[in-house]
Amino acid sequence: MHDGATPETEDRPRWWTAGRIAVIAFAGTLLVLALILVIAVSSDGTTGSGPDRVDALAGSDDDCVACHRNTTPGIVEQYGHSTMAAANVECRDCHEVDQGYPGSTAHEGTWVLASPTSAMCEQCHPAETRQYLASRHGIPAYVAMTGTDGLSADLLAMYEAIPEGGFAPDKERNALFAMEGPEITRFACEGCHNIGRPAADGSVGECQQCHLRHEFSLEQSRKPETCNACHIGPDHPQWEIYQESPHGIAYATGGHEWHWDVEAGRATVVDFPAPTCATCHISAFGSTGTTHDVGERLTWYLFASVSEQRPNADSNRVRMQTVCLECHNPAFVDDFYAGADAATLRVNAWVLESREIMAPLVEAGLLTPEPFDEPIDFVSFDLWHHWGRTAKFGTWMQGPDYVQWHGAYEVLRELAELRTLVDEKLAEAGLLEGE
Repeated sequence: MHDGATPETEDRPRWWTAGRIAVIAFAGTLLVLALILVIAVSSDGTTGSGPDRVDALAGSDDDCVACHRNTTPGIVEQYGHSTMAAANVECRDCHEVDQGYPGSTAHEGTWVLASPTSAMCEQCHPAETRQYLASRHGIPAYVAMTGTDGLSADLLAMYEAIPEGGFAPDKERNALFAMEGPEITRFACEGCHNIGRPAADGSVGECQQCHLRHEFSLEQSRKPETCNACHIGPDHPQWEIYQESPHGIAYATGGHEWHWDVEAGRATVVDFPAPTCATCHISAFGSTGTTHDVGERLTWYLFASVSEQRPNADSNRVRMQTVCLECHNPAFVDDFYAGADAATLRVNAWVLESREIMAPLVEAGLLTPEPFDEPIDFVSFDLWHHWGRTAKFGTWMQGPDYVQWHGAYEVLRELAELRTLVDEKLAEAGLLEGE
């Protein structure tokens, strides 16, 4: 018996072996031809990420481009395919500043900002910057993490002038930021809340949190995965809610065919048969114009422990409903809003009930002045900050599992836990009625 043979194969005729070899050879030939076809098709740009993209820096002899082709070639590759490069916006237009400019460093005979500030973006995008600075993505996002103690007088005035800043219902998250310390918060809180961080030049915010450098792609900024970077987790799980909503399912199953690069201000239901985060909160759609104020179409302060309607709730409602009406009829939209308003008020009632449960401890001075130093602090915080807010977000974004099992159910469970903890403290102090 020769190598590789078995008793079964040794008895097979030669024609069977020859035929087997022929089949293997034919299959190998098909595989090679398929690989050649893939390479040929990919090389002319007809598959993969779409048609050929123009590299606006392909023939550039600019000093910045020439140097960074060697030091950071990925950045040059990205920027070369951006609409800004195509519009002849040069690296120095965003990075180069006068000598001594706040936050700048000396670099190759000039002064640069390693990361351009919103003041640089404002030079070409004034309307978008003004809208952004009036939004929760501006200074309120930063204050929600750090508090107001470190703000200059100008920044404090800016914060207090923004509806999101004037309505500041809690300071507990600031305490967590301080307790965890910079070793943690650099990789945790700051990763999201620095979207509103003040810069050394006095401007506010990091536009690149949403518009990733250096391609500045419309598709990237419009896709919900971009918002997923921050709007996720137990305290504001908008990404998870969107995924289970009818809108998210439509995106997951058909989004690959949507027109992500449609010109700003011209998107219709043909381009986006179902909405993404941007469609509802930012993009021009129907007769609603583009905005970088992500709260401009919202009716309630849903992030609060007890939600209140926003100062411009009526006009905000009209703006958002104008988007809804591109797909839904008025009766559906009115019914949905009435139901969602009622659900928001129901969650408010539960949070107010939790305060009533805690009231005897407050009145008797049985709570320590330090935050988050005993279990009851975490229970009362989780009740509204995680589960109450999730129930409200789930309601408005149509995520039933997050309204129920990650929302209402958890609120009710925490209410029961609070009653037990309060009774235990009152009993220890000899203040429990009936004892």
